[in-house]
Amino acid sequence: MSRTLAVWICGIVATWIVAAPPAWAQTGAAKTAASAAPAGFPRHDISGTWTPEKEGSGIGGPGPYSAPSDGKHEPPYTAAAREKMKDYRPGNGLYQVAPPLINDPAVIYCDPQGVPRIDLYELRDTHITQEKEKTFIMYQYNHTWREIWTDGRALPKDPDPRWMGYSVGKWDDDATFVALTNGVDARTWLDKSGRPHSEDMVVEERWHRVSKDLLEFTVTINDPTMYTAPWKPLDKFRMKLLPASSEPIEMMCSISEYMLYNEQMKFGNPTGGTGGQRPPKRQ
Repeated sequence: MSRTLAVWICGIVATWIVAAPPAWAQTGAAKTAASAAPAGFPRHDISGTWTPEKEGSGIGGPGPYSAPSDGKHEPPYTAAAREKMKDYRPGNGLYQVAPPLINDPAVIYCDPQGVPRIDLYELRDTHITQEKEKTFIMYQYNHTWREIWTDGRALPKDPDPRWMGYSVGKWDDDATFVALTNGVDARTWLDKSGRPHSEDMVVEERWHRVSKDLLEFTVTINDPTMYTAPWKPLDKFRMKLLPASSEPIEMMCSISEYMLYNEQMKFGNPTGGTGGQRPPKRQ
């Protein structure tokens, strides 16, 4: 990681520490009133199972809900981003190709989606569990889980890449939990429409509890290598609380089933665009 990027990331973390909301600078009754959580649920609590308020709005095939790849909501790409996108052949969005030409690793090989794509594609029932040292998020799609450390640690400065990266979080106020993630493997695509990211990307996720049964979820991308300014693929995306007895439908990524599906869809070799994979024989 470059020295410039290291300083930039440190600046983001420093901003968390010194740029506290005005309520933090108040005292007594004024401070309590300003930071109090809305009535009906406890402070510092986003636990439970949440799902998009509008059915299907989290699927995000042609790009995320707040920034679809339709020619009208394109993020501020750098020249490096446009160059990297030349190698991407997505199956959705503005630059979609025919099925035999798709080379999306999550489609062809069932690779992990990574962050933030896990928030931007097939966002369905999402279970959040909070502990003292960390918060766990479990996603219906692929039954994937990740952890966000809340023990006060900083983001690693030069991490080895991981599919889900490294995440740390804190409470911005009584009703808003904020996480930062870095170190995401650059092989992952940012979304299903084929937008890129670099290894230096930092993702901010913000969960704001508006009421007992409603969350607003915002995702911000900070990646100066690929984008000239931060941008929000999800902006106050609304999620509703499900009953504790709700049971998500199983959505597992099975390599064998994927290979059969790929043959039926005529997906090809991602490096050449033709032929390639052979599914297992039916029993």
